[in-house]
Amino acid sequence: MTDRQPVLRLDRVSRTYGRSSAAEVNALREVDLQVHPGEFVAVMGPSGSGKSTLLTLAGGLDTPTEGRVLVEGRELGGLSRRRLAEVRRRSVGYVFQDYNLIPALTAAENIALPRELDGRSTRAARKEAMAALAELGIEELADRFPDEMSGGQQQRVAIARALIGERRLVLADEPTGALDSNTGEAVLAVLRARCDAGAAAMMVTHEARHAAWADRVVFLRDGRMVDETGQQQAESLLLGATGGER
Repeated sequence: MTDRQPVLRLDRVSRTYGRSSAAEVNALREVDLQVHPGEFVAVMGPSGSGKSTLLTLAGGLDTPTEGRVLVEGRELGGLSRRRLAEVRRRSVGYVFQDYNLIPALTAAENIALPRELDGRSTRAARKEAMAALAELGIEELADRFPDEMSGGQQQRVAIARALIGERRLVLADEPTGALDSNTGEAVLAVLRARCDAGAAAMMVTHEARHAAWADRVVFLRDGRMVDETGQQQAESLLLGATGGER
């Protein structure tokens, strides 16, 4: 796996907020990380450790104070706003903690929108949206508006939007936070299947049993990457969280 170009690469990435030394916050400090095709990486750490900052930088939603972020070999900091938007639409699927669905659009329209913005016909984009809904088992939500859905339903629609098309990188910030245990496991199985089909995924989670779906677990503390585990160690997290039963 590591002999191929990584889908996501962070080189000595730091992010500092605040202009004065008194207000300065070092959200991320000199992080080096690569995520390869077929790899599912979980990110864990205490509140304020930099997990969500790591995702926003990886998805091109923010820019590092220092270092480089590359998606499929393209340095995001060197792209124009138009090209960066294209990368986010075509290559990156992002699951936000607060869903970020457009209230005036139905579930299917929310999911299809990135594809339509990329030039797909409305009919073709709708077909892809329905396939993404089916993958999550929520086809019945296609014509509902966000305010007609529960939080868990909105979460699954947001995940379907992140998976539409041939996204090579899926970034998920607590994607199972609003879901019950069974539905959360089903969503993780979908993300795992996407990686097994060749995509790369990075997921922020605070649940050890969810991190156990990953190939690697990266730990952050005070903005620094302090440790990482391989798959066998990730699976041991699950055993510790469940007493040995899945």
